[in-house]
Amino acid sequence: MTSSQSNRHRLGVLDLQGGTQEHLEHFRRVGVDAIPVKDARRFAELAGLVIPGGESTCLRRLINQFDLADPLRAAHADGMKVWGTCAGAILIANDIVGEKPLFQFIDISIARNAFGSQLDSFQHTADIPAVAAEPVKMTFIRAPKILRAGNDVRVLLKLDDYIAAAENDQALVTVFHPELTSGTAFHAYFARQCGLTPAPTPASDDTWSPNAWMRARRA
Repeated sequence: MTSSQSNRHRLGVLDLQGGTQEHLEHFRRVGVDAIPVKDARRFAELAGLVIPGGESTCLRRLINQFDLADPLRAAHADGMKVWGTCAGAILIANDIVGEKPLFQFIDISIARNAFGSQLDSFQHTADIPAVAAEPVKMTFIRAPKILRAGNDVRVLLKLDDYIAAAENDQALVTVFHPELTSGTAFHAYFARQCGLTPAPTPASDDTWSPNAWMRARRA
Protein backbone atom coordinates (compact mmCIF):
# COMPACT_ATOMS: atom_id res chain seq x y z
CA MET A 1 0.00 0.00 0.00
CA THR A 2 1.32 3.44 -0.91
CA SER A 3 1.34 6.27 1.62
CA SER A 4 -1.32 8.14 -0.36
CA GLN A 5 -3.53 5.05 -0.45
CA SER A 6 -3.24 4.57 3.32
CA ASN A 7 -5.10 7.87 3.79
CA ARG A 8 -8.08 6.67 1.76
CA HIS A 9 -10.88 4.85 3.57
CA ARG A 10 -13.54 4.60 0.88
CA LEU A 11 -14.26 2.50 -2.18
CA GLY A 12 -15.97 3.58 -5.38
CA VAL A 13 -18.04 1.91 -8.09
CA LEU A 14 -17.89 3.42 -11.56
CA ASP A 15 -21.41 4.71 -12.18
CA LEU A 16 -21.74 4.89 -15.95
CA GLN A 17 -23.45 1.65 -16.98
CA GLY A 18 -23.91 -1.80 -15.50
CA GLY A 19 -24.24 -3.17 -11.97
CA THR A 20 -23.26 -0.15 -9.89
CA GLN A 21 -26.02 -0.31 -7.29
CA GLU A 22 -25.66 -4.05 -6.76
CA HIS A 23 -21.98 -3.60 -5.87
CA LEU A 24 -22.78 -0.70 -3.55
CA GLU A 25 -25.36 -2.85 -1.77
CA HIS A 26 -22.82 -5.64 -1.20
CA PHE A 27 -20.25 -3.20 0.18
CA ARG A 28 -22.94 -1.81 2.47
CA ARG A 29 -23.59 -5.33 3.72
CA VAL A 30 -19.93 -5.76 4.73
CA GLY A 31 -19.84 -2.36 6.42
CA VAL A 32 -17.54 -0.63 3.92
CA ASP A 33 -18.05 2.96 2.82
CA ALA A 34 -18.54 2.95 -0.96
CA ILE A 35 -19.86 5.58 -3.35
CA PRO A 36 -20.98 5.75 -7.00
CA VAL A 37 -18.36 7.56 -9.10
CA LYS A 38 -18.65 9.36 -12.43
CA ASP A 39 -16.51 12.40 -11.64
CA ALA A 40 -12.72 11.97 -11.94
CA ARG A 41 -12.20 14.26 -8.95
CA ARG A 42 -13.54 11.51 -6.68
CA PHE A 43 -10.67 9.15 -7.54
CA ALA A 44 -8.40 10.96 -5.05
CA GLU A 45 -10.66 9.75 -2.20
CA LEU A 46 -10.59 6.09 -3.14
CA ALA A 47 -8.53 3.15 -1.95
CA GLY A 48 -10.17 1.05 -4.65
CA LEU A 49 -12.56 1.30 -7.58
CA VAL A 50 -14.89 -1.31 -9.08
CA ILE A 51 -15.53 -1.25 -12.82
CA PRO A 52 -18.77 -3.23 -12.89
CA GLY A 53 -20.23 -5.66 -15.33
CA GLY A 54 -22.34 -4.31 -18.15
CA GLU A 55 -21.42 -3.98 -21.80
CA SER A 56 -17.73 -3.40 -22.38
CA THR A 57 -18.07 -1.46 -25.65
CA CYS A 58 -20.63 0.87 -24.07
CA LEU A 59 -18.52 1.30 -20.93
CA ARG A 60 -15.44 2.09 -23.01
CA ARG A 61 -17.37 4.73 -24.95
CA LEU A 62 -18.75 6.34 -21.79
CA ILE A 63 -15.36 6.36 -20.05
CA ASN A 64 -13.96 8.29 -23.01
CA GLN A 65 -17.01 10.54 -23.25
CA PHE A 66 -16.70 11.51 -19.58
CA ASP A 67 -12.91 12.02 -19.95
CA LEU A 68 -12.19 9.45 -17.25
CA ALA A 69 -9.56 7.27 -18.93
CA ASP A 70 -6.43 9.31 -18.18
CA PRO A 71 -7.49 10.32 -14.63
CA LEU A 72 -8.30 6.69 -13.87
CA ARG A 73 -4.90 5.58 -15.14
CA ALA A 74 -3.23 8.24 -13.00
CA ALA A 75 -5.20 7.26 -9.89
CA HIS A 76 -4.33 3.61 -10.42
CA ALA A 77 -0.65 4.51 -10.81
CA ASP A 78 -0.93 6.44 -7.53
CA GLY A 79 -2.15 3.38 -5.64
CA MET A 80 -5.89 3.08 -6.25
CA LYS A 81 -6.66 -0.61 -6.74
CA VAL A 82 -9.14 -1.59 -9.45
CA TRP A 83 -11.54 -4.55 -9.55
CA GLY A 84 -13.05 -5.38 -12.92
CA THR A 85 -16.08 -7.67 -12.95
CA CYS A 86 -17.11 -9.25 -16.27
CA ALA A 87 -17.08 -6.25 -18.67
CA GLY A 88 -14.82 -4.44 -16.22
CA ALA A 89 -12.34 -7.32 -16.42
CA ILE A 90 -12.23 -6.88 -20.19
CA LEU A 91 -11.46 -3.17 -19.87
CA ILE A 92 -8.48 -3.60 -17.52
CA ALA A 93 -6.90 -6.57 -19.35
CA ASN A 94 -3.56 -6.21 -21.14
CA ASP A 95 -4.85 -8.15 -24.13
CA ILE A 96 -8.40 -8.50 -25.50
CA VAL A 97 -8.87 -11.03 -28.29
CA GLY A 98 -9.73 -9.12 -31.47
CA GLU A 99 -9.81 -5.69 -29.81
CA LYS A 100 -7.51 -2.91 -28.71
CA PRO A 101 -7.02 -2.89 -24.90
CA LEU A 102 -8.00 0.12 -22.81
CA PHE A 103 -6.34 0.24 -19.38
CA GLN A 104 -3.91 -2.71 -19.33
CA PHE A 105 -3.82 -2.93 -15.54
CA ILE A 106 -3.30 -6.71 -15.42
CA ASP A 107 -1.35 -9.07 -17.66
CA ILE A 108 -4.11 -11.36 -18.90
CA SER A 109 -5.56 -12.29 -22.28
CA ILE A 110 -9.35 -12.29 -22.31
CA ALA A 111 -12.05 -13.19 -24.85
CA ARG A 112 -15.44 -11.45 -24.84
CA ASN A 113 -18.76 -13.37 -24.79
CA ALA A 114 -16.86 -16.65 -24.62
CA PHE A 115 -19.87 -18.66 -23.39
CA GLY A 116 -22.37 -17.46 -26.00
CA SER A 117 -25.53 -15.40 -25.65
CA GLN A 118 -27.51 -14.30 -22.59
CA LEU A 119 -29.41 -17.59 -22.81
CA ASP A 120 -26.17 -19.39 -21.96
CA SER A 121 -25.88 -17.68 -18.57
CA PHE A 122 -25.38 -20.00 -15.60
CA GLN A 123 -24.54 -20.20 -11.89
CA HIS A 124 -21.68 -22.06 -10.27
CA THR A 125 -20.23 -22.63 -6.81
CA ALA A 126 -16.53 -23.23 -6.17
CA ASP A 127 -13.93 -23.24 -3.42
CA ILE A 128 -11.61 -20.22 -3.62
CA PRO A 129 -9.37 -20.58 -0.55
CA ALA A 130 -7.60 -17.24 -1.01
CA VAL A 131 -10.95 -15.43 -0.89
CA ALA A 132 -13.17 -17.31 1.55
CA ALA A 133 -13.28 -20.36 3.80
CA GLU A 134 -16.74 -21.27 2.47
CA PRO A 135 -17.65 -22.10 -1.16
CA VAL A 136 -18.31 -19.00 -3.27
CA LYS A 137 -21.42 -18.60 -5.42
CA MET A 138 -20.99 -17.06 -8.87
CA THR A 139 -23.28 -15.89 -11.67
CA PHE A 140 -21.99 -15.91 -15.26
CA ILE A 141 -23.86 -13.68 -17.76
CA ARG A 142 -22.45 -13.40 -21.30
CA ALA A 143 -19.17 -13.91 -19.52
CA PRO A 144 -15.69 -13.56 -20.97
CA LYS A 145 -12.94 -16.14 -20.46
CA ILE A 146 -9.43 -15.40 -19.27
CA LEU A 147 -7.22 -17.48 -21.54
CA ARG A 148 -3.77 -16.59 -20.21
CA ALA A 149 -2.22 -15.04 -17.11
CA GLY A 150 1.22 -13.44 -16.92
CA ASN A 151 3.97 -14.33 -14.46
CA ASP A 152 3.02 -11.58 -12.01
CA VAL A 153 -0.65 -12.62 -11.96
CA ARG A 154 -2.03 -14.86 -9.22
CA VAL A 155 -4.78 -17.18 -10.43
CA LEU A 156 -7.54 -17.36 -7.81
CA LEU A 157 -9.91 -19.67 -9.67
CA LYS A 158 -9.53 -21.87 -12.74
CA LEU A 159 -12.51 -23.72 -14.22
CA ASP A 160 -12.16 -26.21 -17.06
CA ASP A 161 -10.07 -24.52 -19.78
CA TYR A 162 -10.21 -20.93 -18.52
CA ILE A 163 -9.34 -18.67 -15.59
CA ALA A 164 -12.35 -17.16 -13.83
CA ALA A 165 -10.64 -14.96 -11.21
CA ALA A 166 -7.12 -13.54 -10.91
CA GLU A 167 -5.20 -10.65 -9.41
CA ASN A 168 -1.92 -8.81 -9.23
CA ASP A 169 -0.85 -6.35 -6.55
CA GLN A 170 -2.98 -3.53 -7.94
CA ALA A 171 -5.89 -5.16 -9.78
CA LEU A 172 -8.50 -7.91 -9.37
CA VAL A 173 -10.53 -9.49 -12.17
CA THR A 174 -13.57 -11.77 -12.04
CA VAL A 175 -15.36 -12.90 -15.20
CA PHE A 176 -18.52 -13.59 -13.18
CA HIS A 177 -20.84 -11.35 -11.13
CA PRO A 178 -20.38 -11.76 -7.34
CA GLU A 179 -22.79 -8.86 -6.82
CA LEU A 180 -25.68 -10.93 -8.24
CA THR A 181 -25.48 -13.60 -5.53
CA SER A 182 -26.14 -13.53 -1.79
CA GLY A 183 -22.45 -13.96 -0.96
CA THR A 184 -20.22 -11.05 0.00
CA ALA A 185 -16.89 -12.90 0.02
CA PHE A 186 -15.36 -11.09 -2.96
CA HIS A 187 -16.49 -7.66 -1.78
CA ALA A 188 -14.95 -8.29 1.64
CA TYR A 189 -11.81 -9.64 -0.05
CA PHE A 190 -11.42 -6.58 -2.28
CA ALA A 191 -11.94 -4.28 0.70
CA ARG A 192 -9.17 -6.08 2.60
CA GLN A 193 -6.87 -5.89 -0.42
CA CYS A 194 -7.47 -2.13 -0.39
CA GLY A 195 -6.43 -1.88 3.26
CA LEU A 196 -9.95 -1.60 4.68
CA THR A 197 -11.56 -3.74 7.38
CA PRO A 198 -14.92 -5.24 6.38
CA ALA A 199 -17.34 -6.51 9.00
CA PRO A 200 -17.73 -10.28 9.44
CA THR A 201 -20.71 -11.61 7.45
CA PRO A 202 -22.37 -15.03 7.34
CA ALA A 203 -21.56 -17.41 4.49
CA SER A 204 -25.21 -17.33 3.44
CA ASP A 205 -27.88 -14.68 3.96
CA ASP A 206 -31.49 -15.78 3.69
CA THR A 207 -32.68 -12.16 3.95
CA TRP A 208 -30.92 -11.12 0.73
CA SER A 209 -32.76 -10.97 -2.58
CA PRO A 210 -31.69 -9.89 -6.08
CA ASN A 211 -33.67 -6.67 -5.54
CA ALA A 212 -31.81 -5.77 -2.33
CA TRP A 213 -29.73 -3.20 -4.23
CA MET A 214 -32.85 -0.99 -4.37
CA ARG A 215 -32.17 -0.10 -0.73
CA ALA A 216 -28.83 1.40 -1.77
CA ARG A 217 -30.52 3.51 -4.44
CA ARG A 218 -33.03 4.86 -1.91
CA ALA A 219 -30.37 5.59 0.72
